Amino acid sequence: MEMVAATNSTRNESDICTNLYDHRGWAQYFLPAMYSLICILGLLGNVLALHVIWPNLKKINSTTLYSANLVVSDILFSFALPLRVVYYAMGFHWPMGEGLCKAMALLFYINMYAGVNFMTCLSVDRFIAVVLPLRFSRFRKVQKVRYICVAVWVVVFMQTLPLLSMPMTNIEQSGHITCMEFPNFEKIDNLPVMLIGAVLLGFGMPVITILVCYSALCYKLRILAKSNKLTERSGRSRKVIGVICTVILVFVVCYSPYHIDLLQYMIRKLRYEPDCSERHDFQISLHITVCLMNLNSCLDPFIYFFACKGYKKKVLRLLRKQVSMSFSSVVRTSPEGSSKDVFGNDKIHMSLRSNQKERSSVLLSD
Repeated sequence: MEMVAATNSTRNESDICTNLYDHRGWAQYFLPAMYSLICILGLLGNVLALHVIWPNLKKINSTTLYSANLVVSDILFSFALPLRVVYYAMGFHWPMGEGLCKAMALLFYINMYAGVNFMTCLSVDRFIAVVLPLRFSRFRKVQKVRYICVAVWVVVFMQTLPLLSMPMTNIEQSGHITCMEFPNFEKIDNLPVMLIGAVLLGFGMPVITILVCYSALCYKLRILAKSNKLTERSGRSRKVIGVICTVILVFVVCYSPYHIDLLQYMIRKLRYEPDCSERHDFQISLHITVCLMNLNSCLDPFIYFFACKGYKKKVLRLLRKQVSMSFSSVVRTSPEGSSKDVFGNDKIHMSLRSNQKERSSVLLSD
């Protein structure tokens, strides 16, 4: 009886922790700045990626189809970020109601699970294309890939829709209304077991699949490069391996800290009830690791730049156009506007454009 009473008193004490959001002083400046940057870069980069993919839908392949779904997921997520910025800027206060909080949470978790699942599909697709092209080529046919994409979205919605039945907001003793914070979920029965299972299935299995597929892919590319001296001299295999390592690095750096942080805390909760200091430390670590995970949505376009030739062409073309327009405006506003100078500047301008074309052709010849 004494043990039960002690446990109950510990739980009651943990329920009234008032220090969980004591870091709002620096968080209401740091987090809005980070999420604003993620929103702007992610939206611009992914809209450009969609602009490149959309005109070529008739000749789309499996890789592009998976990438298109990843782009759509990132764009949807970007629409929820302005509300998140407002929430953090107000010092963890959400005055916009339970319904809008749930909608934002739904977009957040849809992006997380869709990102993990479609990056896993991309790794398996590349593995089949290079390592097992004959035996499983049917899984790379566009019609089959469309069904796989639909199945992935069904799985993602099955993973996220249960959130709608959970309370997302909570009124703190300070009067702040928090939204989508971990303490708001702690009243759910068997939460540690549920979250450990979610981490192992939703992150553990995909990350193992990605590492195995890309390791086998790199090994196969090295063998092909050694057997073909021309390929080895061109450095194409090294570039492909570089892109693969970049994808793995982005995935591991963005997704691992959050899931490892969640896993270790849930294991601790199964052993004992963390005190207020531990709960506060976990809150800080969650805000940082979630921010790092969301960074993935604006890093994806950089992967497209190095991996997708069409995307690279579009970005370089826009940059050339911007440089050309800037140079033309300088020429027009030049105080020494004689015809001789203008023709001289035009020649320089044309020379610069030709040099840029030569450089871009070298960049795009990989």
